[in-house]
Amino acid sequence: MNKGLGSAVNLAHIFISEVLTHGGTAVDATAGNGNDTLYLARQVGPIGRVYAFDIQEQALLKTRNLLEGHGLAGQVTLFQAGHEKMDRLVAGPVDAVLYNLGYLPGASHDLMTRPETTIASLQAAVSLLRRGGRVGLVGYPGHPGGAEECNAVLQFAAGLDRAHYNVIKISMVNRAENAPIVILIEEGGG
Repeated sequence: MNKGLGSAVNLAHIFISEVLTHGGTAVDATAGNGNDTLYLARQVGPIGRVYAFDIQEQALLKTRNLLEGHGLAGQVTLFQAGHEKMDRLVAGPVDAVLYNLGYLPGASHDLMTRPETTIASLQAAVSLLRRGGRVGLVGYPGHPGGAEECNAVLQFAAGLDRAHYNVIKISMVNRAENAPIVILIEEGGG
């Protein structure tokens, strides 16, 4: 189901799909309800590998159930750990890393991604990327604490060496000022 350009998450998926093919390796830095993990598992196919992170057991259970319901659990490793630990738990290189920041839909808003762990995670993510690999990140400046997190991500992304990374920010100009944003990072810029 293509949601077109109106969905920030779909834009991140489109960006990732160009570099993530059957047999590839991907990381879902924020498993949540499992929808991005499912997308990545479909992209890599049965011989690929997906690593998904979430600190909430509830999120990982939802993700596992969704994957099992689609027959795609075999190529996914779930970690109940913060995404800032990905470089310790995932051997690179990886083709793609996907983030959907904020909180688990339907759960407590007290548990959400935070600027300090997200930036540590992004540092790990870019170090794991193969040449030509990509990071797709959706941020939510309208959520409590989301604007600060998005600003930290933008500052981090702007500081990446342009000789090695291409970075794009996408925002919807005909939406509210605090609508979701998409940050895209590609290794191999210059």
